[in-house]
Amino acid sequence: MARLDILHKTTYRYRGDVSLGPHRLMLRPRETRELRLLSHALSITPAAHITWAHDVAGNAIATAVFDDQTDHLAIESRASVELTASAWPVFAIASSAAQYPFLYAADDWTDLGALTTPQYQDIQGRLSRWVENFVMGRPTDTLSLLKDISTGVFKQISYQSREDEGTQSPAETLDRCWGSCRDFAVLLAEAVRHLGFGARIVSGYLFNPEMNLVGSAGSGATHAWVEIFVPGAGWIAFDPTNRSVGSQNLIPVAVGRGIHQVSPISGSFSGFGNALYDLSVEVSVQSGRADVPVAEEASFDDLPRR
Repeated sequence: MARLDILHKTTYRYRGDVSLGPHRLMLRPRETRELRLLSHALSITPAAHITWAHDVAGNAIATAVFDDQTDHLAIESRASVELTASAWPVFAIASSAAQYPFLYAADDWTDLGALTTPQYQDIQGRLSRWVENFVMGRPTDTLSLLKDISTGVFKQISYQSREDEGTQSPAETLDRCWGSCRDFAVLLAEAVRHLGFGARIVSGYLFNPEMNLVGSAGSGATHAWVEIFVPGAGWIAFDPTNRSVGSQNLIPVAVGRGIHQVSPISGSFSGFGNALYDLSVEVSVQSGRADVPVAEEASFDDLPRR
């Protein structure tokens, strides 16, 4: 069990006063059977009115609405979590799904819906042919197949950190043979969807105390990976960037059908051309002190104004 303290601070600076549109924030860690949220607090400058809601995937969404113009915007999220995921997880896969191919139960198939449908065109069959190379036979062991595909992404695609926005299509990643963690995640999710699996993209943080993992290089990095639904076991985490299975080092914040749905911060501003001149992001995940009392969760209205 690990007690972790997470800081995620984003600061925008403008050349003059601008009007801020509503900002959608996905910064609250997502509780699971292996992750307990001990506390979470948001601090935003300038002052904003905050409302909370859950989206269709069960993610906690904060919406910040601003009244005044400003020449800067600072959004700081602090969270403490307890992570209990095993380093060597055992998955209780249902006997009906132990061998691939298998059929999801009717209710599961209906509920998974678009999560089983590829989100990118594969007109020339590039991705379909690539993922079929991992199917050694029919039937074949389901978990071994999924591990092989994830490992294939790790071995065949070189990791490169990218600061620019956007995500490569699976075909682009295969052709270029390099990508960021979000490109790895999109490739894996799309590949298993071509085999009929339900998959979702996860964004969050990587706990890397030994500094031996890939995907959160630098002080401003979040991480992305994939969860695949297997009957009996449920959602299994696969991190192709680090060739890992299970959630030992992963702190999820948001899940979605596509990578565009799990952006930590999205919003707009209006002002003169080229108003934004600086954007800085700081992310840290540190081991917390077990003897520190757990703080009650603070709402925005409880936080000091700056």
